[in-house]
Amino acid sequence: MRTAFDFSPLYRSSIGFDRVFDLFENARRMPSIDNWPPYDIARTGEDSYRITMAVAGFSQDELNIVHEPNRLIIAGEKAGEDNGDYLHRGIAGRPFEHRFELADHVKVTSAGLANGLLTIDLQREIPEEMKPRRIEIGSIKAGPRIEPKAAGVTAEKQAA
Repeated sequence: MRTAFDFSPLYRSSIGFDRVFDLFENARRMPSIDNWPPYDIARTGEDSYRITMAVAGFSQDELNIVHEPNRLIIAGEKAGEDNGDYLHRGIAGRPFEHRFELADHVKVTSAGLANGLLTIDLQREIPEEMKPRRIEIGSIKAGPRIEPKAAGVTAEKQAA
C-alpha cells in the first residue's frame, strides 16, 4: 500500500509553504520513533503549549534542551553506568532524543524538572508587524476625472 502524497499540484498554486510540504515529506521518511520516554503535549491557552515528559531517574545535569529555529530537541543520557546486581530492571535509563517541529514564532518560555517530570512551556509570540491591523479609510478631495482615450483619435494623430 502506497501512502505517499503528491504535493506537486499544490506547489503550482501556493507560495511560501515549502517548509510545510517538507515537514510532511520528512515525517513520511522518518523511521518508526521509539516512544520512550513517554510524553504529553497539551494546549494551555490560545497561543501557549506544554510538553510534559516522564524522565524518571534522570537529573537536570543529564538532560539537555536545545531550541533551534522551528525545532526543539530534548535529549537525555545517564552520566555513568550502574552495573548493580539487578533481579529485575524496569526503570529504563537508556539515552534518548526527541525532536519536535515548532511553528514559526513559537518560543520556549520555561523548563522545569519535578518529581521525575520534565515540563517545557512554549508560547507563540507573533511580532507586532505580522499581526493583522485595521486600515482606516479617510476621505480625499476628488481629483480630476480620468477620461479614457478614444482609439480613433490616436490613430488620426499617428497618420498625420
